[in-house]
Amino acid sequence: MSELHATRKLFLDAVEGLSDDQWNFKAAPDRWSAAEVAEHIALSEDLIFSLVTQKIMQSPAEPDKREKVKGRDETILQMLVDRSHKAQAPEQLRPTHRWSSRKELVDHFKESRDKTIAYVDHTQDALRDHFFDHPAFGTMDGYQWILLISGHSNRHVLQINEVKADPNFPK
Repeated sequence: MSELHATRKLFLDAVEGLSDDQWNFKAAPDRWSAAEVAEHIALSEDLIFSLVTQKIMQSPAEPDKREKVKGRDETILQMLVDRSHKAQAPEQLRPTHRWSSRKELVDHFKESRDKTIAYVDHTQDALRDHFFDHPAFGTMDGYQWILLISGHSNRHVLQINEVKADPNFPK
């Protein structure tokens, strides 16, 4: 819960007060703007949450797999914020300016994150007993997939901060 609340705040702080020029600034043609990174974060929140609730938690419980993923929680969070390793976003998570305004995008993120937090807060689902493979991390349990939501947001907030730190970032 603390990770979800903390990364919610980090995201909102990172995008707060940006002018339109700052929101849309790209350090290079092949780099994402803060707006595009924010869209990717919002899309990923929805996709991963849906994966957890509609696929992972609907799969048969396999408590015998617990030992296989034990101790990975911190590793997942640490690896996600390592910005030296780049990855290509899947097509459905690439920004295409789906929201017509910054406010709509940010409101969507807040609503989605609130839904994630409410699920974690109220679920009786055995998150540690359901598993699904991640392309980079291998087998992960439902709890670790929730951590992935938070860690992924954190990774891309760092990316927004990199955009803002560019010497050509509009003042």
